[in-house]
Amino acid sequence: MNRTRHLTISISLLLLVVLIGTTGYMFFEDWSLLDSLYMTIITISTVGFGEIHHVNTDGRIFTIFLVMVGVGFTMYVAAAVVQFMVEGRMQIILGRRRLDKKISKLKNHYIICGYGRIGRVLCKNLRRNPIDVVVVEKNPEMIPQMDEDGVLYIAGDAAEESCLLRAGIQRAKGLVAVLATDTDNVFLVLTARQLAPELKIIARASQEGAKKKLQAAGADSVESPYEMGAISMAHRIIRPTVTNFLDLAFAYRRTDIQMEEIPVGESSSLINVPLKDSGIRQNFNLIIIAIKNPDGAMRFNPSFETAIMPGDTVIAVGKMGNLQKLEKALNP
Repeated sequence: MNRTRHLTISISLLLLVVLIGTTGYMFFEDWSLLDSLYMTIITISTVGFGEIHHVNTDGRIFTIFLVMVGVGFTMYVAAAVVQFMVEGRMQIILGRRRLDKKISKLKNHYIICGYGRIGRVLCKNLRRNPIDVVVVEKNPEMIPQMDEDGVLYIAGDAAEESCLLRAGIQRAKGLVAVLATDTDNVFLVLTARQLAPELKIIARASQEGAKKKLQAAGADSVESPYEMGAISMAHRIIRPTVTNFLDLAFAYRRTDIQMEEIPVGESSSLINVPLKDSGIRQNFNLIIIAIKNPDGAMRFNPSFETAIMPGDTVIAVGKMGNLQKLEKALNP
């Protein structure tokens, strides 16, 4: 039985004892409701003010019964209340310490500022990869939701330096600003860029005019959910087959097909090997969509003569198991 239910039952039973005591004095002594309630309260609480009226034999027997039952039960309920308050507070303190300890050990994680509709969906998808995520959210009403989702979080204003430092911004790989307003996101990006000049920052913009402000503040990438949604709907009308393919490629719960980007490490045995000799198609049953060079240049549909080099990022399509095997080969 949880603490809240235990406390509720205890208080309900105590009220039942008070009701029985009040009714008993009204029945045995023919007292008024107020006198009967007053006598019951001072009896079970052991205050000891004395009898307010003369008590007959039946009333004394009833008082003995009330003392034996009511006093012990009152002490039990008082102890339950204290336990509920102490254990609840201790659980909050210990839970916060556990979260802070886990956050302090993270490196190359992502900080998600804002746990609204976009922030929650973003966290859910990132954690499937898995990618370590820390949420910064100032709305206390979202804390139960974050606890239920099992995310690491800092309860506070994301625009405050102290909150970002607690979230490990100087050890983080990236930050995503998805606060409620563009003004909040601009101020957040400015603060984050000052604390971590090399940090990758992605920001959400609700208005078209906010994009330039966010980029000027230091955001590496600015996305507009409304614009992206409109473009997606347009593509579903113009190119329904292509969008269906992309849905398949980016559906996290599907195992038959996935699209993944895989960095090439310097110790890979496939370095400086042309695609025709790499065996990727034959051994892994994968299709290479593109290769991104370290300078950011993207080679779509690379030819069979294209060689894989250190620092490249290979974008491939195929089954997840085969993609994982290719990742071991490219980045052992």
